[in-house]
Amino acid sequence: MKRESWQGNFSSWFNKALREADVMDTRYPVKGLYVWRPYGLRLRNHILEIIRELLEKSGHEEVLFPLLIPRDIFEKEAEHIRGFENEVYWVTHGGSTKLDIPLALRPTSETSIYPMLKLWIRSHADLPVKIYQVVNIFRYETKMTKPLIRLREVTTFKEAHTAHASREEADKQVQEGVRIYKQFFDRLGIPYVITRRPPWDTFAGAEYSVAFDTLAPDGRTLQIATVHNLGQNFSKVYGVTYEDLEGKHQHVYQTCYGISDRVIAAVIMVHGDDRGLCLPPVIAPIQVVVVPIPYKGQEKEVQKEAEEVSNELKGGMIRAHLDDRDLRPGDKYYRWERRGVPVRVEIGPNDIKRGQVTLVRRDTGERMEAPRQNLVAEVKKLLDGIMRNLTRRAKEFFEERIHEVGDTESATRVLKEKGGIVRIAWCGKESCGLKLEEETGADVLGLEFEGKEVAGKCPICGKKTKTCVLMAKTY
Repeated sequence: MKRESWQGNFSSWFNKALREADVMDTRYPVKGLYVWRPYGLRLRNHILEIIRELLEKSGHEEVLFPLLIPRDIFEKEAEHIRGFENEVYWVTHGGSTKLDIPLALRPTSETSIYPMLKLWIRSHADLPVKIYQVVNIFRYETKMTKPLIRLREVTTFKEAHTAHASREEADKQVQEGVRIYKQFFDRLGIPYVITRRPPWDTFAGAEYSVAFDTLAPDGRTLQIATVHNLGQNFSKVYGVTYEDLEGKHQHVYQTCYGISDRVIAAVIMVHGDDRGLCLPPVIAPIQVVVVPIPYKGQEKEVQKEAEEVSNELKGGMIRAHLDDRDLRPGDKYYRWERRGVPVRVEIGPNDIKRGQVTLVRRDTGERMEAPRQNLVAEVKKLLDGIMRNLTRRAKEFFEERIHEVGDTESATRVLKEKGGIVRIAWCGKESCGLKLEEETGADVLGLEFEGKEVAGKCPICGKKTKTCVLMAKTY
């Protein structure tokens, strides 16, 4: 399928895709808040099933904390608060009664979870702690809001929090968090770069931050996951300690890592085309839609066959839907293409006579005939092929847009003309990094987390270096 308008006018395409696929309704009367439609919510939930599975397999346990955080607890970690002070929503009244202590709507949950960890952790035997929750968070976003990308209420915020006895264990947990996210995005067919964020873009209160970024069709990067090593910054503030083997009390070392609604945005934008959504089978709410094509006088026969096919697919653990509405087949095709359903099964009188069905791929538009026998196996094979193709297509688009440059002038030109990500040498000094941003008008994503050493010269100070950074225009 073509991808010209998908790439050329991405913002308009994205809003139209959400609307036509009934993913979200953006007309809620509060800026930056949106309503999940049933189809979109099913898509969201299938994505969450994958991250829950990966977290549970790696020893994480799900919890659920309150939305409200007392101001005195929230403001204990000063550096953390400075990072959020202009984004917090405050509840100041209960009915007409002014509250003695204002309550913050959580912008993230470190300040609500860690006072409870103080109560839960007593000795080294209680460690490590590995918990996560999926909640909504509120941030007073002052920039232009955009569905799923820049919100005032993030409705799909998965945050994990861990506590450990040593710095080494916390560092290992960061590595595990990165591995979990790599598996997660690989399952979704989303390509990414992993960077260690520069000091000026590190999570407030963290020792260092690692982030995953993917590319939007318009050439800007979208941050889709973060992993933070918090060291003992929060445990010292909130008194989270454990008794070691010698009977001494030590502060724990902590990490946290999260994803948000941006993961759903990434799935939509990475795999879409000019017709709208093109969903990976692994998370598609409907993997196969069955469309009967009756001829006059043969309606009952075709309807019966379509019902049997639909039930057979469902019995084979395929998410199938029979569209037997009294509409023209073309109208049905239009609807399901824009919803990104991976496979369409067409059944007409001629198909029944020949003992077959017609399969249509959403990703390529290819039509093929499949025997009625062993249909479940044939469809599963086709879904696997679609998943591989979507992953390959997205990876090729992504890798073609990572460019090597030697100076800021080249970086500026490449980002303007081609978009994407540039790799450029950097000496490591913050002043030079900020100058890189100033001269290119782009953001430093950071050092590649698993990058190789590359000899070069910092384009700002001219110092020889073996390190380089990734830069891009960002959302």
